[in-house]
Amino acid sequence: MKYDGIVIGGGPAGMMAAITAAQRGSRVLLLERNGRLGKKLLITGKGRCNVTNDCTAQEVLQNVPRNGRFLFSAMTAFAPEQTKAFFESRGCPLKTERGNRVFPVSDRAQSILSCLEKELNSNRVFVCGERVKRILTENGRVTGVDVGERQYSADWVTLATGGVSYPATGSTGDGYTMVQALGHTVVPPEGNLVPLECSGEDCPDMQGLSLRNVGVRLLNNRGKVLYQDFGELLFTHFGVSGPTVLSASCHLKGEGCRLVLDLKPALDEGKLDVRILRDLDTYRNRSMENALMDLLPRSMIPVVLRRLEISPNLQANALTKQKRRELVSLLKGFCLDISGKRPVAEAIITSGGIKVSEIDPKTMESKLVSGLYFAGEVIDCDAYTGGFNLQIAWATGYAAGKNASERTGNPV
Repeated sequence: MKYDGIVIGGGPAGMMAAITAAQRGSRVLLLERNGRLGKKLLITGKGRCNVTNDCTAQEVLQNVPRNGRFLFSAMTAFAPEQTKAFFESRGCPLKTERGNRVFPVSDRAQSILSCLEKELNSNRVFVCGERVKRILTENGRVTGVDVGERQYSADWVTLATGGVSYPATGSTGDGYTMVQALGHTVVPPEGNLVPLECSGEDCPDMQGLSLRNVGVRLLNNRGKVLYQDFGELLFTHFGVSGPTVLSASCHLKGEGCRLVLDLKPALDEGKLDVRILRDLDTYRNRSMENALMDLLPRSMIPVVLRRLEISPNLQANALTKQKRRELVSLLKGFCLDISGKRPVAEAIITSGGIKVSEIDPKTMESKLVSGLYFAGEVIDCDAYTGGFNLQIAWATGYAAGKNASERTGNPV
C-alpha cells in the first residue's frame, strides 16, 4: 500500500502535519494506535482546550525554558496568529481570556477536534487505527512503516507520537523506541507541568485551599532563584498544584529546592505591618485564631500560628512586637520544602525526547534519516502553561507537513 507520506500519531501535531501535507497535494495516511484521534487533546485545558496564547511568536519562545531557539523558524512561520486564523476560518470561533489564553467560544475541546477531523476528511487523509511497530528505511532514507500484519510504503514519515505523560491517552513512549532503532538520541523523558510534593503536614492541613494572587519563587539549595511567577496556587494532600506550580516544575533540579510564597504581594513589609496592627486593634479582645480571619483564609490560620509557635487562644492584644514582625516575615516568605515531582502519569507535558541537534529546525526533518520528520511533544521541547505547548504542536506539525509534502514534488 503506497502513500506519499505517513503520519504516526493522531494528536494535535500529527493531525496538523497530515492536514498541511494533504492540502499541498500529498496522499497521506494517518496512523493512530488508539483508533480515536485527539484523545489527549480532549482533556487539555480541563476539557476546554487552551488552543494557543494570543501573543507574538517571540513571546511564545520566551515561555519555552529549554531549546526555545530551535523552534524559532517553525514558530515564526506558524505563530499564534496563524493558529487562530486556521480555526476561525474553518468555523470554530475562539475567545481570549486572562493570561492571553485562547479557548473555543464553545468552551469544549470537542469543537477543536471536530474542526481538525473535518479538515482531515475534506483533504482526504486516510485515517487508520493501527500501531506502528517500526519505521522502515533503506540506504539511509525512509521507505515506509511496519504495523505487524502488513507494511505501508511512503516517501516520507512524520513521527508525532507524543511523550510519556498521560499514558492512558496512548502516550507510552513508542516513538522513542522507533527512533532509537534508527540511531537517534533520546533525552530521558520526565514529567513537566506537574504538581509538586512537599514534606511536612502543612499542605495536607490546607488541602483544597486555592490562592488566586500569590507570588511564587522556586529556590535551589544555595538560595538561587530558579523561577518566579505570580498567580494561582492550590494546596493538596501531597503538596501544591496550580498554574504557578506547574510552570515552576519545569525548573526543578536536584534536591533541596523549596518554594517561597509571598502571600501578600500587593503589600510591602511596612504596609503589611500596618495592616496587621489595624486588625489586631480591631479584634484586640479576641483570640489570634479569630483576629486573623480578615487577613488569611480560615484553613491557613492554624498552620501560620503553628509555624510561629503562637497559641490560637492567645488574645490579640497580647501579641508581642517580635511575634508580629515574625508574622510579617512569614506572610512575605512562606517556605515549602519540595520533596519531588508527582508521577509522570500526572504530568501535562513531557520534558525530554528526541535530541534537537539531530533535527533540522527549519524543516523538522531528521539529520540522520532522509525523509523522516518530527512534530510535537516527541521532540525535546516543552513550555509553560498557557497554551504554549499546543502552539508548539501546531507550529512543528505545520513545518513537518509543509516540508514533507515538498519532498514528494507536490505544489506548494
